[in-house]
Amino acid sequence: MGGVRGQQTAPKEASSPLVANEPTAPKVLTSVPGPATQQHLKELNAIQESGAVSLFVDYESSLGNYMVDADGNTMLDVFTQISSLPLGYNHPDLLNILSDPSNVVAPKGLSHICTMACGSCSNENAYKAMYIRYRTRERGGKTDFTQEELDSCMINQAPGCPSYSLLSFQGAFHGRTMGCLATTHSKPIHKIDIPSLDWPIARFPIYKYPLEEHVRENQEEDRRCLEQVEDLIHKYNNMGNPVAGIVVEPIQSEGGDNHASSEFFQELQQIGKRTGAALLIDEVQTGGGPTGKMWCHEHFDLPEAPDVVTFSKKMLTGGYYIKEEFRRVRDMYENASVGFEKCPAMRAIIILGVHTGGCGEKTVRLRPALIFQPIHAHIFLDKLETVLAGL
Repeated sequence: MGGVRGQQTAPKEASSPLVANEPTAPKVLTSVPGPATQQHLKELNAIQESGAVSLFVDYESSLGNYMVDADGNTMLDVFTQISSLPLGYNHPDLLNILSDPSNVVAPKGLSHICTMACGSCSNENAYKAMYIRYRTRERGGKTDFTQEELDSCMINQAPGCPSYSLLSFQGAFHGRTMGCLATTHSKPIHKIDIPSLDWPIARFPIYKYPLEEHVRENQEEDRRCLEQVEDLIHKYNNMGNPVAGIVVEPIQSEGGDNHASSEFFQELQQIGKRTGAALLIDEVQTGGGPTGKMWCHEHFDLPEAPDVVTFSKKMLTGGYYIKEEFRRVRDMYENASVGFEKCPAMRAIIILGVHTGGCGEKTVRLRPALIFQPIHAHIFLDKLETVLAGL
């Protein structure tokens, strides 16, 4: 039997922790934030904006579901860095699981990957991939650029910088970088004072609950939202701002934990196919297993894989999976890049065992470490003289 209000009653059977030696309960030793945390905040605030920082984590001391802060306070962590720690802190099996090749995590139908550092940059670079794919289709698959394209892109003008757009949804959150902010609509604090882009924003379904009692109303909500998506795509296409992609979370996270039906996502994919817009499903917060499947969109029974799936958080790194056609497009752009092939000195010196970089059209760039010593400089100069003598 449960206890009355104001009393605490322990469960009859307490399950054992999955991580050995995990703390058995929170232990607060100081005020929160404590003196060490307050000092760290003061030091941090002297060099950067620290308004969003509330504590500092002692990662070596944290274990399992318990986080230890800089003051030694042990706290049960039920937020896990905005859902970023799949097995809590210092789980002994985590590295073994990630290094096991039998643990395939790629979404079905997506065999190519591009890794990134975080969720925002994963989405930002996935947006670029969708633009490149759209423009390549407009060119009829041609793999060369006109001089006008090369020159105009350097001054942010068309045709090198085409006027494309992405469709996103009210309540969406896709990141805080500039392109991602144009598709983020969850909280004003994310966007206020920041210039943005005039891209289409559609309504995300807002259902009535319980679902089983409002089937007809929720189906109508799906229909209204999907009609608006297609209307907006045609509107922006006719305005000269073609919609190159549709960006959507399988569950809106920052915007209110909003869900949509499998039928909604299935028809959304079909709209993308009819209009030529790629479908990007942002799994930064939902990927990695929290919905019962490795990828939340697997619940939707899509006829085929999304064009792009971005990830971060529980995956402990960022990036995006793409269909093979996107990989071919990226390869085409890489082959057209300027640098290594136009700089024979750089190419030759790498062959001799010195790793350097290129910049501009034919310049070798040096950025040595702070521990670079005269002996290292002599080695480099010796190799450079060998290269220059052969040119």
